[in-house]
Amino acid sequence: MSDDLDILPHEDLAVQTPFEAELAALIVTSLQLEIDAADIAPADALFNEGLGLDSIDALELALAISRDYGLELKSDDADNRAVFACLRSLAHHVETRRTH
Repeated sequence: MSDDLDILPHEDLAVQTPFEAELAALIVTSLQLEIDAADIAPADALFNEGLGLDSIDALELALAISRDYGLELKSDDADNRAVFACLRSLAHHVETRRTH
């Protein structure tokens, strides 16, 4: 994973980028969450103590990402923990590897 996330100004860490907002909306709609996509903080954890997603949610989200962005996320990928750590890391991964 790239260190690109480390060079963002500190005050921008809490603000969703346009692509993060798009991906947050996909998370909310595909998982039928009862929250506003804008309320997902880019650096907050997606699983456990953060947004509270679980392994079934991860599978559903991976399918939605594959459908919408042409990116296959494999369950056995060693980088999954880092990729799915937060909205910002997931958005960076998808945006840099998407096919459409």
